[in-house]
Order: sequence, then structure tokens, then C-alpha cells
Amino acid sequence: MQHYIFRYPSPLGELTMIASEKGLKGIFFPDHKLPTAMPENLIDDKSPFTEVCHQLDEYFDGKRQTFNIELDVSGTDFQKEVWQVLQVIPYGETIHYQQLAEAIGKPKASRAVGAANGKNPLSIVIPCHRVIGKNGKLTGYAGGVDAKKWLLTHEKNS
Repeated sequence: MQHYIFRYPSPLGELTMIASEKGLKGIFFPDHKLPTAMPENLIDDKSPFTEVCHQLDEYFDGKRQTFNIELDVSGTDFQKEVWQVLQVIPYGETIHYQQLAEAIGKPKASRAVGAANGKNPLSIVIPCHRVIGKNGKLTGYAGGVDAKKWLLTHEKNS
């Protein structure tokens, strides 16, 4: 299977995007903290990312609140369950990790939910930035807490 790479210039710095023939696999910030094994033999080609770039442009312009992109997500069943819930958090709103654990029916799993949230490979598109600490504080984010703050502020002001 072919894999593609493209670097998208965003207000948060250059985002590295990876896609397969099936869909978008990852969006990574310049200083992404998540150790990610990149597919071998990546083809540098913008064409598989045309729609992703268009929708990201609209998002950063404040004209898009949700994404409609073909995804090729890799993860455990538990991670995918958490990532599904992330996609229904309304634009401009936040929840805390305990609420996320409750939403998947595992109220005692807030730490595991936090770990799954942190391994989300599709930053912005699967909005893990909308999950904050129970005390209202911004907690870790693969793109950095400043990027998380920027995204939340952007959504509240759009």
C-alpha cells in the first residue's frame, strides 16, 4: 500500500500529514511529542491531501466546525472508541477526561482515556484538544499546550 506525506503551512506551524490510499492517517505538529513510527517509502505528493487542505483552510478561517474526510485510523479498539467520542464534542466546547471516560461507559478509566487521547494521530480533525483537566486547566497536548490554547481560543472566537 502506498503512503503519502505533505507538509501543510498552518497558523500553528508546519503540520506534517500522512495518508494511505484509504485516507488520512495522521496530522502532526512541528514538535509533536507522540513517538510515531512513520510508514516506509513515503511519497511526497500533495494530491492525496487536496480535500484535507481545503477543509483545514476553512477551519483556520473560522468557516468549518467539523471535518468530512476519509480516515485510515490505526489504533486499539479502546483508542478508536475514545477517538469516536472526541469527534462528537461540539466545536468551541470542552469536556474533561472523567466525562470522556463516562461517555464510553468506563467511568473509572479516566487515566486510560487520557492515554488514548494522547495517542490520537489526527490532531485537529479528531479534536482531542477539546479535552481538558477536571479543574479546567489545559493539560498536555502532543502539539504543546500553547497550540491547544490557540485552538480552543480560535474555536471560541469563530
